Amino acid sequence: MPLYEISNNELKPLVGTTFREQNLWERRDLQRLFKLNISVIDPDLLVIAEEFGEWNEGNRRIDLLAVDKNANLVVIELKRTEDGGHMELQAIRYAAMVANMRWDVAVSIFTRFLSDNGIDLDAESRLCEFLDWDKPRQDDFAQNVRIILASADFSKEITTSVLWLNEHELDICCIRLSLHKIDNKLVLSSEQIIPLPEAEGYQIEVRQKKREERVSRGDSKDRSLYTISFNEEVFKCDFKKSDIGYNTVKLLEDNGLIDNRVFALLRDDTSCSFKLLKLPEEMTETEMRYAKYRYRQEPEITYEGKGYYIARNWGLANTPRFIEKMEKSFPSLKYSSNGD
Repeated sequence: MPLYEISNNELKPLVGTTFREQNLWERRDLQRLFKLNISVIDPDLLVIAEEFGEWNEGNRRIDLLAVDKNANLVVIELKRTEDGGHMELQAIRYAAMVANMRWDVAVSIFTRFLSDNGIDLDAESRLCEFLDWDKPRQDDFAQNVRIILASADFSKEITTSVLWLNEHELDICCIRLSLHKIDNKLVLSSEQIIPLPEAEGYQIEVRQKKREERVSRGDSKDRSLYTISFNEEVFKCDFKKSDIGYNTVKLLEDNGLIDNRVFALLRDDTSCSFKLLKLPEEMTETEMRYAKYRYRQEPEITYEGKGYYIARNWGLANTPRFIEKMEKSFPSLKYSSNGD
């Protein structure tokens, strides 16, 4: 990304340089700088480990391992090269290796990271504070693994691969790191190039549509109707997938089960790629355009004086995941369908 200095009536291009020319290296410099300043790459991350490689075998290491605000693990790979090397393949291996990480393991490695960097904090308390949790919620931790690739630039092979992988439900973004010189000082800029930030909501919608199209090509159109019960008593029967979130929330509300803990569980749920509960002012244009919430109606649930709407972005791919999570969280809650 070119940078310019404004001088009177002209724009003077700033001198661009490279990490190689400035003798900056991935581990010695980029990793060291980013581990405590990760907001340069993403403001909603907390780094919990560097050079992480506690595998059963092999000596490969994740440059930086982080957690995002949705309690997902984030694998961050750094390169100083102009083409990114084969970083996407490395990152996918690493993501697979940490996919089953437990909460207690994350706390343990974060404790070590804090100690190694001279930071006097309790790891579990800091994680809970970052995630806005009153207490650890092990079942909600590491439901997904994201990948961030940060490099001076990326080859066409990498960008093409990342676009294709994102279409097939991986979550990978590319951050371009640029260096410039200003009065003998080095200036770093970071720019997300995949996915384009302004198109991110739209791309989620496209992935969801393609996912459902792939499923429907192998099967006739899904016309399943669902029934939801509590303590073996039917609460609602024969409703479509689009209402599974709504009827689940209403059942919990009618049975007086929504306290602060349960509300936080529902509020943070993203099983359908969108937050289960949203205030109207939190909705994006894309979510309104494609009617992901019934925002034109009265609020569907009110909690502590605020009216929320319930996501209706349900399909064959994400409905089973939501059902499994809810039945595990509420053992008396059961779902069935005419397709069972």
